[in-house]
Amino acid sequence: MVPRLGVTVDISPRDLPLPLIGVAGGALALWADAPPEIALPVALLIVLDIRVRRSRRHT
Repeated sequence: MVPRLGVTVDISPRDLPLPLIGVAGGALALWADAPPEIALPVALLIVLDIRVRRSRRHT
């Protein structure tokens, strides 16, 4: 996936302790009885801070 010109996508880990994130993700998958194909992307969205910014060119 390639972003368009003027679009910046920043991906960085959140400021949470990693064991807490792992336990929370595992508990969520067990509690919801979700398959790994669904639980993993949701866990990544919880762990990562994703920001999409659009900038305009000033002429």
